[in-house]
Amino acid sequence: MTDPYYCLEQSLRSILPSARLEVMQLPDVPGLHLLLLAQDYPQGSLSQEEMTRAMDNPLYWVFCWASGQVLASYLLENPDLVRGKRVMDFGCGSGVVAVAAAMAGAGEVIACDIDPLALEATRVNAAHNGVQLTLSENYFEVAGDIDIIIVADVLYDRENFPWLQRFVERAPQVLIADSRVKNFDHPPYRQIDRRDSCTLPDLDESAEFRDVRIYLADQVTTAS
Repeated sequence: MTDPYYCLEQSLRSILPSARLEVMQLPDVPGLHLLLLAQDYPQGSLSQEEMTRAMDNPLYWVFCWASGQVLASYLLENPDLVRGKRVMDFGCGSGVVAVAAAMAGAGEVIACDIDPLALEATRVNAAHNGVQLTLSENYFEVAGDIDIIIVADVLYDRENFPWLQRFVERAPQVLIADSRVKNFDHPPYRQIDRRDSCTLPDLDESAEFRDVRIYLADQVTTAS
């Protein structure tokens, strides 16, 4: 049987030949471990060919972005948000938030991403942390009711903003963490927390991108 770690690393090296993967413990979520790009990745020394391949094949899943780490920590501190519920993690990347939701006691967690490598990384990371997830590559093909949608770091592109309305039309609760958007005026979303974190491996990001805000759209509380 082929080692899934090996397959993911080979996929990574087809894009960045000198890169490798390693399991890391998250500083803000000590009980959660992820398979991520090793700390000795070749930052700043990529050839033009490697840069082109990386741009054509975004490797979002090899990083645990600051927003993902913050949202994972928040869910584990506030398990009632997901306990027993059917949860969707949209744009799951490495799967950090989906794994945290499962660890917090969600009834079912659907990890959704259009990148097949992200879904494979999420499957591996779920197994490594002893939880089970449902994987989906198509948001629109997920059948049945969703109790809460959780989203980390997808607002980096303003073309993704229409998803904010799609989320509240699909689920009564939506929880979003983001470090890119500061002036967030999109009712019914409201800011409920703000935390400082970092991306792993460290990208030497500015303080601006370490400043993560958490937003909640809660139609359950509003209706009651």
